[in-house]
Amino acid sequence: MTWEGNRFDGTIGLTVEESTPSWPEWPRPAEGQPNVLMIVLDDVGFAHLGCYGGSIDTPHMDRLAAGGLRCANFHTTAMCSPTRSCLMTGRNHHENGLGNISELA
Repeated sequence: MTWEGNRFDGTIGLTVEESTPSWPEWPRPAEGQPNVLMIVLDDVGFAHLGCYGGSIDTPHMDRLAAGGLRCANFHTTAMCSPTRSCLMTGRNHHENGLGNISELA
């Protein structure tokens, strides 16, 4: 039996006891792939972090930045939800349908 392109190898009985689940394999990265950590800070500018030349002492962030990749050409919006949607999709916040804060009541 297939469902949305996935093979179902379990059985569906009349009760839970008569059924056997069939969970798909979790995707796994290829051997040797790097770990990726993205840190997104709200209401923080270049002048706030020492790794970008700011005057505030941020030793832990500086150490993380020294061992990784620092991005310096990303446009942020004035609100956190649209900015995060741009980062996750790679598209402008108006193009991905998130021009406002998600939980704005």
